[in-house]
Amino acid sequence: MPVPVLLTGRSVRLEPLAMRHAEALARAGGADRSAYAFTPVPDGLESALDYIARALTDQAAGRCLPFALVSTADERVIGSTRFLELDYWRGPLVWPPVPGMPHGDPLTAVPDAAEIGNTWIAGDARGTGINTEAKYLMLRHAFEAWGVRRITMRADARNTRSRIAIERLGATCEGIRRAHSRGLDGAVRDTAFYSILDEEWPTVRDIIELRLSTPRQVRIPQDLLPA
Repeated sequence: MPVPVLLTGRSVRLEPLAMRHAEALARAGGADRSAYAFTPVPDGLESALDYIARALTDQAAGRCLPFALVSTADERVIGSTRFLELDYWRGPLVWPPVPGMPHGDPLTAVPDAAEIGNTWIAGDARGTGINTEAKYLMLRHAFEAWGVRRITMRADARNTRSRIAIERLGATCEGIRRAHSRGLDGAVRDTAFYSILDEEWPTVRDIIELRLSTPRQVRIPQDLLPA
C-alpha cells in the first residue's frame, strides 16, 4: 500500500485520517446535511468513529488511502476524501490480473492507477475553493510523486453538483454506466465516470492552477444589495 502522506496547500491540508479526527469530523458532517444525498457522511460521534474505523480497515488491507480535510485558516476539520481503487501494473505480467496486489514490498507500493473519491465537505466550506485545491494536491501527488498513468473520478449520474465540479477540473467524461450500483438512497443508480491521464496532467494542472490563482468573487446576498 502507498505510504500515508501529508499534503499541504494554501487553504487546505490533507492529513492521514485518524481516530483523533472523529469529534471534529462529526461536527463538520452535522452542520449542514442538505448536500449529502449521494455521499456517505458521518452524522454524530458514533457514526464518525465507525466511518474512520472502516476507512482504516480498508487502508490496512491496501484498498484506500483516506484523508481528513483541514482548513488552514482556522485549523478546522471540514471533510474527508481518499484515494481508492488502487491498481498496480509493474512487475511480472500476471493473467488474469489481481487488482490491488502490487509486485514487491506492499508497504512501499506505488500504484499505476487510482481513483479519487468518497469526498465530502462541510456546508460552510463549499464554494470557497478548498475542494478544488484538495483535488489539485491529490492529483499532483498521484501524477508527480507516484507517477500514475490514470486517475479516475466518478459520481452518481443524478449528482449534478459533483459532476460539474469534476468537469471543471478538466477531467474527461468516459460515459455513464447504466444501472451500475445501488445508490445511497437505495435506488439503482447510473454512474458517470471521469478520468485524467498522465499525458493530460500538464494541461489539467495549468487549468486548476489558473483557477486557484484567480481571486474568487464574494457573493452578496440579494437583501443586502442597494435598491
